[in-house]
Amino acid sequence: MSHPVVIAPSILSADFARLDAEIQRIPDADWIHVDVMDGHFVPNLTIGPPVAKAIKKVTDKPLDCHLMIEDPGRWVGDYVEAGATNVTFHVEATNDPVSIARKLRESGCGAGLTLKPGTSAENYLEMVSEFDLVLIMSVEPGFGGQSFMPDMLDKARAFRAEIDRLGLDTRLQIDGGISADTIAQAAAAGCDTYVAGSAVYGAEDPNEAVRTLRSLATS
Repeated sequence: MSHPVVIAPSILSADFARLDAEIQRIPDADWIHVDVMDGHFVPNLTIGPPVAKAIKKVTDKPLDCHLMIEDPGRWVGDYVEAGATNVTFHVEATNDPVSIARKLRESGCGAGLTLKPGTSAENYLEMVSEFDLVLIMSVEPGFGGQSFMPDMLDKARAFRAEIDRLGLDTRLQIDGGISADTIAQAAAAGCDTYVAGSAVYGAEDPNEAVRTLRSLATS
């Protein structure tokens, strides 16, 4: 099932002291991507539920929260309460991803599954029907501005094939090094939802960058 392209700028690359203004600079973005890091699962430390809640107050756009944290089952409810539209968590951080997904969906929030680059898709293809979104990490999670890893597109193709085989509505998202130079490759591999940080907020006109990325993903 084909989806309209979604461009989800990551505020990880925005000016944290001016998040309200930074979000207003991207009126044509579809979603706002919020990278949550705990300093344990990944070495970096970013923001938590209070900031997500504050962001929700200044935008009508869906909040796409990517939890790079240990024990995500303990925390997902806080992001639902903060107003997240979708919460994505790492399979490496839990022994029971399906139960967390069901908890999210029962609360009316979208559930997202993601894997670090070194984690094979093979063991997780069978649970794709439990999720609203699968996120392919095309860099190591934890820091913005890394280079795109093209070999991750094989993982994207594997998930796309399974999503299509089952006739699911699950979105296929990619995050890491997405730019005007790489987004068409990701689109060709079956992705429909794109997280871009420095490619948007590093541009002179972030909103124009959003429009350019959408155009390249749909051409």
